[in-house]
Amino acid sequence: MPLALLALAIGAFGIGTTEFVIMGLLPEVASDYGVSIPTAGYLVTGYALGVMFGAPLMTVLGTRVPRKRMLMLLMGLFIVGNLLSALAPVFPVMLIGRVVASLAHGAFFGIGSVVAAGLVAPHKKAGAIAMMFTGLTVANVVGVPLGTLIGQTAGWRVTFAVVAVLGVVGLAGVAKLVPDVPRAEGVRLRHEMAAFKNAQVLLAMAMTVLGFGGVFAAITYIAPMMTHVAGFADGSVTWLLVLFGLGMVGGNLVGGRFADRALMPMLYISLGALSVVLALFTLTAHDKTASAVTVVLIGALGFATVPPLQKRVLDHAHGAPTLASAVNIGAFNLGNALSAWLGGVVIAAGYGYTAPNWVGAVLAAAALVLAVLSAALERRGSASGTVVADSVPTEQRAAVHH
Repeated sequence: MPLALLALAIGAFGIGTTEFVIMGLLPEVASDYGVSIPTAGYLVTGYALGVMFGAPLMTVLGTRVPRKRMLMLLMGLFIVGNLLSALAPVFPVMLIGRVVASLAHGAFFGIGSVVAAGLVAPHKKAGAIAMMFTGLTVANVVGVPLGTLIGQTAGWRVTFAVVAVLGVVGLAGVAKLVPDVPRAEGVRLRHEMAAFKNAQVLLAMAMTVLGFGGVFAAITYIAPMMTHVAGFADGSVTWLLVLFGLGMVGGNLVGGRFADRALMPMLYISLGALSVVLALFTLTAHDKTASAVTVVLIGALGFATVPPLQKRVLDHAHGAPTLASAVNIGAFNLGNALSAWLGGVVIAAGYGYTAPNWVGAVLAAAALVLAVLSAALERRGSASGTVVADSVPTEQRAAVHH
């Protein structure tokens, strides 16, 4: 794997840290600004909405900018947003800083996926994408717990300042290690938009929303589930999230490795197993050991779907995959928001803290149904002589291989 992937992974590590670390620092931020915890929660919601809308917006704005330069500009935006959060004198400015940082998120992963896939041979594309996403998964194991600890001991502003420094390191890495990949000739915004006419692209995005939504239906409410149902102490939630992060790291690497060999079978297995494990979580949540093992499995199976789904979007985007790739990153956040809301609905309805697991199981099962449908449509198209999307998009073939 080329060193450029390391630079992309570092950027992903910083982005993953700033996205999730706020969840562990909400009490400190709320106390500092004199606002309620629910009001401080807007810092999470605002970031997620910024990713959803920022992914296509920033990608469209960057259609005429070489990818390396656009990645550098996005990291610069990320640095500014985190510095603004660290120095914000009042809560609204803090919220603006979060939104500014979030605008870089989707486009960085979307463009980064295209760049990563173009740096390696066709049969290694999913592995390269997984290598970049490893930075995001490792952030949940190292960056988030460490950032939370720093915020609770030295102050939450120090955490965001440190994240900004990570952004500087990522920016320097992209500048030094990522090659100047020439922008594909003749590719315009209308070509990028054309990808959304492809049913396979839309199906892959729907699988992203439902599949990863299944994960977050359960994980969003892991704290009350583990403390009130499994019987863990409040302080145990941190290391349970570390276990979840370790599962994400392993699942991401395995998913990338096997997606290059058998993409659809990898999706069938991971989505099917995820649905079963989420359903079983309603039972295993009542036992400490079983619940801890289940949390690891949910992280592993959930993130095993990420490289194959991202690769499938790239493969079917007909030579102009940048916008579709970025929108698919936004689809992850849409799934997170949708499943968190649905999980809250069933808890509020009185079904208990384990009820979101059933929501997650249904969402993952629905993603599996779409995967089967997608494969059936693809086989039907091949049988009827329909031209299927080239597995190596035109603009990726033009990339510099190392």
